[in-house]
Amino acid sequence: MGQVAFSDVSKSFTLTVDGEVQTIQALNRLSFTVEDQEIVALIGPSGCGKTTALRIAMGLETATSGRVSVNGRDIHGCGYDRGIVFQHAELLPWLTALENVMFGLQMKGMRGQELRDTAMQYLELVGLQSGAQRRPHQLSGGMKQRVGIARALAIDPEVLLMDEPFGALDSQTRESLHGELLEIQARTKKTIILVTHDLDEAVLLADRVLVIRNGSLQEIIDVPLAKDRGELPEMRARPEFGETRLRVWHALHDTLMAH
Repeated sequence: MGQVAFSDVSKSFTLTVDGEVQTIQALNRLSFTVEDQEIVALIGPSGCGKTTALRIAMGLETATSGRVSVNGRDIHGCGYDRGIVFQHAELLPWLTALENVMFGLQMKGMRGQELRDTAMQYLELVGLQSGAQRRPHQLSGGMKQRVGIARALAIDPEVLLMDEPFGALDSQTRESLHGELLEIQARTKKTIILVTHDLDEAVLLADRVLVIRNGSLQEIIDVPLAKDRGELPEMRARPEFGETRLRVWHALHDTLMAH
Protein backbone atom coordinates (compact mmCIF):
# COMPACT_ATOMS: atom_id res chain seq x y z
CA MET A 1 0.00 0.00 0.00
CA GLY A 2 1.21 3.51 -0.80
CA GLN A 3 -1.50 6.08 -0.26
CA VAL A 4 -0.22 9.60 0.48
CA ALA A 5 -2.47 12.30 1.95
CA PHE A 6 -1.76 16.02 2.35
CA SER A 7 -4.24 17.62 4.77
CA ASP A 8 -4.24 21.44 5.07
CA VAL A 9 -0.44 21.57 4.82
CA SER A 10 1.15 24.99 5.20
CA LYS A 11 4.82 25.88 5.23
CA SER A 12 6.44 29.24 5.86
CA PHE A 13 10.09 30.27 5.88
CA THR A 14 11.58 33.22 7.73
CA LEU A 15 14.37 35.10 5.96
CA THR A 16 16.45 38.12 6.88
CA VAL A 17 17.04 40.49 3.95
CA ASP A 18 19.08 43.66 4.54
CA GLY A 19 18.40 43.34 8.24
CA GLU A 20 14.64 43.02 7.73
CA VAL A 21 12.85 39.81 8.72
CA GLN A 22 10.52 38.50 5.99
CA THR A 23 8.13 35.55 6.01
CA ILE A 24 7.72 33.51 2.83
CA GLN A 25 4.58 31.38 2.53
CA ALA A 26 5.68 28.35 0.48
CA LEU A 27 2.55 26.23 1.01
CA ASN A 28 -0.92 27.42 1.95
CA ARG A 29 -3.34 24.76 3.23
CA LEU A 30 -2.43 22.30 0.49
CA SER A 31 -4.68 19.23 0.43
CA PHE A 32 -4.75 16.26 -1.93
CA THR A 33 -4.57 12.46 -1.85
CA VAL A 34 -2.48 10.16 -4.02
CA GLU A 35 -3.93 6.67 -4.19
CA ASP A 36 -1.99 3.43 -3.96
CA GLN A 37 -0.08 2.61 -7.20
CA GLU A 38 -1.06 5.96 -8.74
CA ILE A 39 1.34 8.28 -10.57
CA VAL A 40 0.60 11.93 -9.84
CA ALA A 41 2.48 14.87 -11.37
CA LEU A 42 2.80 18.21 -9.56
CA ILE A 43 3.25 21.11 -11.97
CA GLY A 44 3.32 24.87 -11.55
CA PRO A 45 5.54 27.94 -11.91
CA SER A 46 8.89 28.17 -10.16
CA GLY A 47 8.43 29.01 -6.50
CA CYS A 48 4.87 27.68 -6.33
CA GLY A 49 5.76 25.17 -3.60
CA LYS A 50 5.76 21.84 -5.43
CA THR A 51 9.33 20.88 -4.43
CA THR A 52 8.64 22.01 -0.86
CA ALA A 53 5.62 19.68 -0.82
CA LEU A 54 7.79 16.81 -2.03
CA ARG A 55 10.46 17.48 0.59
CA ILE A 56 7.82 17.51 3.32
CA ALA A 57 6.49 14.20 2.03
CA MET A 58 10.01 12.77 2.25
CA GLY A 59 10.57 14.19 5.73
CA LEU A 60 13.38 16.54 4.68
CA GLU A 61 11.23 19.55 5.68
CA THR A 62 8.65 19.93 8.44
CA ALA A 63 5.25 21.46 7.75
CA THR A 64 4.39 24.60 9.72
CA SER A 65 0.85 23.23 10.10
CA GLY A 66 -1.30 20.42 8.74
CA ARG A 67 -0.28 16.81 8.26
CA VAL A 68 1.09 14.46 5.64
CA SER A 69 0.50 10.73 6.01
CA VAL A 70 1.42 7.49 4.26
CA ASN A 71 -1.29 4.87 4.65
CA GLY A 72 -2.67 6.82 7.58
CA ARG A 73 0.69 7.10 9.38
CA ASP A 74 1.79 10.68 9.99
CA ILE A 75 5.21 11.53 8.59
CA HIS A 76 7.83 12.54 11.15
CA GLY A 77 11.19 12.68 9.42
CA CYS A 78 12.59 10.36 6.77
CA GLY A 79 11.63 6.70 6.64
CA TYR A 80 12.14 3.59 4.56
CA ASP A 81 8.50 3.72 3.41
CA ARG A 82 9.57 6.56 1.08
CA GLY A 83 12.37 6.86 -1.46
CA ILE A 84 13.43 9.97 -3.35
CA VAL A 85 15.11 10.70 -6.69
CA PHE A 86 16.54 14.20 -7.20
CA GLN A 87 17.10 16.15 -10.42
CA HIS A 88 20.80 15.34 -10.12
CA ALA A 89 21.43 11.80 -8.94
CA GLU A 90 23.62 12.92 -5.98
CA LEU A 91 25.64 9.71 -6.13
CA LEU A 92 28.59 9.23 -3.81
CA PRO A 93 31.54 9.75 -6.20
CA TRP A 94 33.96 7.37 -4.45
CA LEU A 95 31.55 4.41 -4.72
CA THR A 96 30.70 2.29 -7.74
CA ALA A 97 27.16 2.18 -9.11
CA LEU A 98 26.59 -1.10 -7.27
CA GLU A 99 27.97 0.30 -4.01
CA ASN A 100 25.75 3.39 -4.32
CA VAL A 101 22.70 1.14 -4.55
CA MET A 102 24.01 -0.98 -1.65
CA PHE A 103 24.38 2.11 0.55
CA GLY A 104 20.72 2.47 1.53
CA LEU A 105 20.40 -1.28 2.06
CA GLN A 106 23.37 -1.18 4.44
CA MET A 107 21.63 1.56 6.39
CA LYS A 108 18.68 -0.83 6.76
CA GLY A 109 21.03 -3.45 8.19
CA MET A 110 21.40 -5.76 5.20
CA ARG A 111 24.74 -7.54 4.96
CA GLY A 112 26.62 -10.25 3.08
CA GLN A 113 25.58 -11.88 -0.16
CA GLU A 114 21.97 -10.77 0.24
CA LEU A 115 23.16 -7.14 0.18
CA ARG A 116 25.06 -7.57 -3.07
CA ASP A 117 22.39 -9.69 -4.74
CA THR A 118 19.60 -7.26 -3.85
CA ALA A 119 21.54 -4.25 -5.12
CA MET A 120 22.35 -6.05 -8.37
CA GLN A 121 18.69 -7.00 -8.76
CA TYR A 122 17.72 -3.34 -8.77
CA LEU A 123 20.51 -2.36 -11.16
CA GLU A 124 19.14 -5.05 -13.49
CA LEU A 125 15.66 -3.57 -13.04
CA VAL A 126 16.88 -0.25 -14.47
CA GLY A 127 18.98 -1.97 -17.16
CA LEU A 128 22.38 -1.04 -15.74
CA GLN A 129 23.87 -4.33 -14.59
CA SER A 130 26.73 -3.92 -17.08
CA GLY A 131 27.74 -0.65 -15.39
CA ALA A 132 27.75 -2.01 -11.85
CA GLN A 133 31.48 -1.46 -11.30
CA ARG A 134 31.67 2.02 -12.82
CA ARG A 135 32.04 5.10 -10.67
CA PRO A 136 29.76 8.13 -11.23
CA HIS A 137 32.30 10.03 -13.36
CA GLN A 138 32.29 7.06 -15.76
CA LEU A 139 28.50 7.21 -16.22
CA SER A 140 26.37 9.35 -18.52
CA GLY A 141 23.65 11.57 -17.10
CA GLY A 142 20.99 9.00 -17.94
CA MET A 143 22.99 6.20 -16.35
CA LYS A 144 23.42 8.24 -13.17
CA GLN A 145 19.66 8.76 -12.96
CA ARG A 146 19.12 5.02 -13.43
CA VAL A 147 21.43 4.39 -10.48
CA GLY A 148 19.52 7.00 -8.47
CA ILE A 149 16.22 5.29 -9.26
CA ALA A 150 17.68 1.87 -8.41
CA ARG A 151 19.02 3.20 -5.10
CA ALA A 152 15.62 4.67 -4.19
CA LEU A 153 13.76 1.49 -5.13
CA ALA A 154 16.20 -0.90 -3.47
CA ILE A 155 14.97 -0.05 0.03
CA ASP A 156 11.52 -1.17 -1.18
CA PRO A 157 9.61 2.02 -0.34
CA GLU A 158 5.85 2.23 -0.57
CA VAL A 159 6.14 5.63 -2.27
CA LEU A 160 8.67 6.94 -4.78
CA LEU A 161 9.14 10.73 -4.78
CA MET A 162 10.78 12.28 -7.86
CA ASP A 163 11.92 15.90 -8.05
CA GLU A 164 12.36 16.77 -11.75
CA PRO A 165 14.40 13.58 -12.23
CA PHE A 166 14.74 14.00 -16.00
CA GLY A 167 15.05 17.79 -16.16
CA ALA A 168 18.82 17.86 -16.68
CA LEU A 169 18.87 15.23 -19.44
CA ASP A 170 18.84 15.59 -23.21
CA SER A 171 15.51 14.96 -24.93
CA GLN A 172 16.35 11.50 -26.29
CA THR A 173 17.58 10.21 -22.93
CA ARG A 174 14.60 11.78 -21.19
CA GLU A 175 12.11 10.08 -23.50
CA SER A 176 13.87 6.74 -23.09
CA LEU A 177 13.69 7.03 -19.30
CA HIS A 178 9.99 7.95 -19.47
CA GLY A 179 9.25 4.56 -20.96
CA GLU A 180 11.54 2.79 -18.52
CA LEU A 181 9.91 4.50 -15.54
CA LEU A 182 6.46 3.31 -16.64
CA GLU A 183 7.77 -0.23 -17.08
CA ILE A 184 9.36 -0.11 -13.62
CA GLN A 185 6.15 1.18 -12.07
CA ALA A 186 4.14 -1.57 -13.77
CA ARG A 187 6.50 -4.19 -12.33
CA THR A 188 6.96 -2.76 -8.84
CA LYS A 189 3.45 -1.25 -8.33
CA LYS A 190 4.94 1.77 -6.55
CA THR A 191 3.02 4.95 -5.87
CA ILE A 192 4.88 7.83 -7.55
CA ILE A 193 4.70 11.58 -6.96
CA LEU A 194 6.55 13.42 -9.73
CA VAL A 195 7.48 17.11 -9.70
CA THR A 196 7.99 18.44 -13.23
CA HIS A 197 7.98 21.63 -15.33
CA ASP A 198 7.39 19.66 -18.53
CA LEU A 199 3.76 19.54 -19.74
CA ASP A 200 4.39 16.59 -22.08
CA GLU A 201 6.12 14.66 -19.32
CA ALA A 202 3.22 15.24 -16.93
CA VAL A 203 0.61 14.02 -19.42
CA LEU A 204 2.71 11.10 -20.69
CA LEU A 205 3.50 9.70 -17.24
CA ALA A 206 0.79 10.69 -14.78
CA ASP A 207 -2.66 9.34 -13.98
CA ARG A 208 -3.54 12.83 -12.71
CA VAL A 209 -1.87 16.22 -13.01
CA LEU A 210 -2.10 18.61 -10.04
CA VAL A 211 -1.57 22.27 -10.90
CA ILE A 212 -0.13 24.24 -7.96
CA ARG A 213 -0.28 28.03 -7.53
CA ASN A 214 1.07 30.06 -4.61
CA GLY A 215 1.34 26.95 -2.48
CA SER A 216 -2.28 25.87 -3.04
CA LEU A 217 -3.96 23.35 -5.30
CA GLN A 218 -5.33 25.15 -8.35
CA GLU A 219 -6.75 22.30 -10.42
CA ILE A 220 -6.71 18.49 -10.76
CA ILE A 221 -6.69 17.14 -14.31
CA ASP A 222 -7.35 13.45 -15.00
CA VAL A 223 -5.33 11.91 -17.83
CA PRO A 224 -7.69 9.72 -19.91
CA LEU A 225 -4.78 7.86 -21.53
CA ALA A 226 -3.34 6.75 -18.19
CA LYS A 227 -4.84 3.25 -18.25
CA ASP A 228 -4.27 2.73 -21.99
CA ARG A 229 -0.96 4.38 -22.76
CA GLY A 230 0.49 1.90 -25.20
CA GLU A 231 3.75 3.03 -26.77
CA LEU A 232 4.71 6.54 -25.67
CA PRO A 233 5.69 7.88 -29.12
CA GLU A 234 2.25 6.96 -30.46
CA MET A 235 0.54 8.59 -27.49
CA ARG A 236 1.51 12.04 -28.73
CA ALA A 237 -0.49 11.50 -31.92
CA ARG A 238 -3.70 10.58 -30.12
CA PRO A 239 -6.32 13.34 -29.80
CA GLU A 240 -6.73 12.66 -26.05
CA PHE A 241 -3.07 13.56 -25.50
CA GLY A 242 -3.41 16.91 -27.26
CA GLU A 243 -6.69 17.70 -25.50
CA THR A 244 -5.28 16.87 -22.05
CA ARG A 245 -2.06 18.76 -22.70
CA LEU A 246 -4.10 21.80 -23.72
CA ARG A 247 -6.13 21.56 -20.50
CA VAL A 248 -2.93 21.49 -18.47
CA TRP A 249 -1.52 24.39 -20.53
CA HIS A 250 -4.60 26.52 -19.89
CA ALA A 251 -4.57 25.72 -16.16
CA LEU A 252 -0.86 26.51 -15.98
CA HIS A 253 -1.25 29.67 -18.10
CA ASP A 254 -4.04 30.92 -15.83
CA THR A 255 -1.79 30.13 -12.87
CA LEU A 256 1.14 32.04 -14.37
CA MET A 257 -1.06 35.04 -15.14
CA ALA A 258 -2.25 35.08 -11.51
CA HIS A 259 1.21 34.37 -10.06
